[in-house]
Amino acid sequence: MRLFEGTPFDRLPRCERCGELEAECACPPQTRPRTPPGKQTARLSLEKRKRGKVVTVIRGLAEAENDLPELLTRLQSTCGAGGTLRDGVLEIQGNQLNRVREALQAIGYRVKVSGG
Repeated sequence: MRLFEGTPFDRLPRCERCGELEAECACPPQTRPRTPPGKQTARLSLEKRKRGKVVTVIRGLAEAENDLPELLTRLQSTCGAGGTLRDGVLEIQGNQLNRVREALQAIGYRVKVSGG
């Protein structure tokens, strides 16, 4: 239900490019150009979790410009470890700093390692 549905102020949504009603628009969907890996910096750090578990954390990669689930799968197989994706942050189980750094650099990302 739209805010002013059924009133004289009711206006159906229109396409920004052609001006047609969205239901009748024939414009191809727009895709945002992705930022190449060479222009992105991945920030790596180690974090200690409960029961003394260590996790390698990768931050700084935009979700909209990267296929983070695919990147996570690639890093997991490279490291031979489990991992997860939470709120745009990749986590790999264990101290995998060197392996993750090498894998990301091989893809083309700039990498910064910070203490943590």
